[in-house]
This record gives sequence, C-alpha cells and structure tokens, in this order.
Amino acid sequence: MLRDGSVQLLCLTASSGVPLFTRGASKQLPFSVIGSLNGVHMFGGGQGVLLSSCETQGGGRLVWRVFHESLMLIAVSGGQQQKTPAQEWDSSSHDDRICLDRLLENVWSCMVLVLGQDELMNVRNVERLKRDLRSCFSLIDQLLEGKPEGILGTMTHCADTLLPPNPTLVQEAVEGFAEAADSEFGCLLVHGRIAAATEKWWRLAPQEVVLLSALIRSLSSGGAASCDYPVFLPQGSPSVAHRLLRFQLLPGADVCVLCGPTPSLHRAESELVGRFWSPLVECLRDCLDVGQRCLPKSVSLRPDVLALLLINRETRRSVSCVVTPASQPPSPPSRVRTWELLKLFYIFCMTRYFRQEESVSSEAQQGSPESFALGFTHQPQQCYLVSDECKSYALQTPQHQLFLLCPLSVPTFALRSVATHTLTDVSAATGF
Repeated sequence: MLRDGSVQLLCLTASSGVPLFTRGASKQLPFSVIGSLNGVHMFGGGQGVLLSSCETQGGGRLVWRVFHESLMLIAVSGGQQQKTPAQEWDSSSHDDRICLDRLLENVWSCMVLVLGQDELMNVRNVERLKRDLRSCFSLIDQLLEGKPEGILGTMTHCADTLLPPNPTLVQEAVEGFAEAADSEFGCLLVHGRIAAATEKWWRLAPQEVVLLSALIRSLSSGGAASCDYPVFLPQGSPSVAHRLLRFQLLPGADVCVLCGPTPSLHRAESELVGRFWSPLVECLRDCLDVGQRCLPKSVSLRPDVLALLLINRETRRSVSCVVTPASQPPSPPSRVRTWELLKLFYIFCMTRYFRQEESVSSEAQQGSPESFALGFTHQPQQCYLVSDECKSYALQTPQHQLFLLCPLSVPTFALRSVATHTLTDVSAATGF
C-alpha cells in the first residue's frame, strides 16, 4: 500500500468523512482505501468501540484520532518487510504508535496555530476550509519529513536551542527589543534554534514553543526579510489571534515578537530593528559560527562522542549535535544516519525506561508489547545499547536527560564515564 518507512497523513471531516487533504508519501492512497479507513472507524463507533490503532500484516501501522468531533486525522505508515538483526531495535509497533500519535497531535496543533480552533471546530464551508488548510502544508510537511536535519523538538516537545558564545548580550537585546515592541514575548532564532528568549516566551506551553519555532523556520525559508503573521496559541489562545512579527537580522538569524495591534511592521522594522541589533552584528555572526554544533567553543566534547541530545527537564529545552569524528576504523555512520540513530535511541529509552514529562496520550501509553516500565519497582536512571553501528548510553538526573552515541571502539564499561563527564562538561561550561 505504501513504500517501506513512508508515512501518509489523511485529514477528513469527522461527521461525513469528506477528504480535506492528504500529505506525505509520493503515491497517495486510492479514494476507495481512504473511504474504507473512515468507514471502519465509523462502524466501530456505531458499535460502541473506539478504533484508535491497528497493525498490518506487512508491519505497517494505522492510527486514527478525532479532534473535537470535527476533524479526523489518520496516519498510515508503511511497514518494513524484512529487518536485519541490527535493525530490530530501530522500532517496534509500540514505538511507531507513540510517534504517529505525537505526529497527529502536532498536526492538529499546527492547524490551530495557523487557522484557529473555531474555524476547525465549526466547519460551515468544506471547500473554503480545504483552501484555508493549504496554508498549513509547509508546517505539516516539516513534521512528516523530519526536517530540517537535527531538529528534534516535534518529537521531544522540548525547544531546540543553540547556546550562544555571548548569552548575556543577546538576552538583553531580545528583552529590550520585545519591550520596545510593546510585547513580553520575544525570541532570537539562529539556524532554526532558539538562542535567546524572554521569560514569557519560555512560559508558553512546550508544544507551542516548538511549533512557533517551526513556523518561523517556514516563514524564513520563504525569503522575505520581514513579515506580520497572525497566529493562535493552541493551548494559551486557540480562538484569539496574536501578531507574530519576524525580522531577518542576518541570513540564518531571525528575531520575532508576539504582540497586539501595535507596533506596525514598518515602524518595528525601520525604528526598532536597527536600534537594538545593529550594534550586535558581530555578536550575531559569532552565534552563526556556532552552527549545527549548537555548543560554543568553550565546550570541548570528548573525541569518543558521535552525537548527543541533552534535555533540561525543568525548562523543557534541549541541545543536540552530531560530531564529525576523525577517520577511524570501523568508519562511523554517516551524519544523516547518526541523527536517525540518535532519534531512535531517544524513542527506545522513553518508551521503555525513562518517564516522559509530557505523555502523548493515555491510549498510547497502554498496551506496550514489552511493558518494561510497568514491571519496574523503581525508576531506571541509566541504560545502554550496543548495535553493529554504534554504542549508545542514556542517563537521567532530576534536572537532565542525556542521550549519547559513541563509536564501537569505546569499551562498553567506559560508556557511563563518557556520559557523566560529557554532562558535567556541558552543564559547567554553559549553565544549561
């Protein structure tokens, strides 16, 4: 039905099953199949049964979610017919279920972010809604494609951050710029990651921070130097729009504020941007030089670290990077594959050992074929995994969760030491 590993997203009206859009896999499902998927869900509802998920014989998975009895989202993933022994840990049916549930939640929130909850809950004109939903496609495609590389926030619901070399300077500039724009909500994004933000921005729901970052990346890719875009906050203000003002400071660096009717885009661009950011051009260039590493030069990572994902559990922020190691036998996985392995290891740990601060849904947490966590009398604090591509180690403290990938040359008994030293080095140098 679908290519191995591909995901297709379907959106229909919940009451009549009218298709509104499909995104994802290049080969769309036939209309008859879409109708059958909607029909079997409606049949179950008529019998008092809630159909939320099922697995195909080929290893694929389908997940249904109805939001506010208005719209139905269906995620269809293609199965992998044969797996090598090394790929068995990559995913399980329960892991797929968790990922697809989170995908559907994020897609719904994206639509609320752009269109508002009222328009989605009260469908008066289906054809108009179809046209309006096109404005969500770039965001939805980001979620489906997992791009840009290294952005993990839609999976972790933690803000992807970049730690700048001069955090005090950029923090003061963001706060001053937001105040001058009559706003308490402002942030600076560098390479699509948050480098600094006001306190009120960080107080937004974690999912809102993540999706606003995704929207800003989408707006930046359009090439415009500035924009004035109406947004709804899925949890904080789903029915009343705010203005999102975005300004490109340098290629790869954008400053944004959430504000009311004032100031105008022209006034903010002509008067405020230059006043606050022209003196900091060199500082912004230093931030851009940090690049995909996301860590300042003051942080020296050990040579036996391939990749890391560090989450601050208290602030719901994360920093992640993939390091290009010196050539050594056996050759390490490619950069793209290393990002994929880091993501898979995170899912592996969070669905089996570690507690998720923000659960996906009560249904998704139940019915795990292995039910590891339910069998523990304690909360696991560390775990490791050895595959034929790399060695992985994870640890959690009351404040942090660290997920680390190392080359196969690192002795397994040394993984714990590498992880604890890495956590200490990063937190001591940056205060993260």
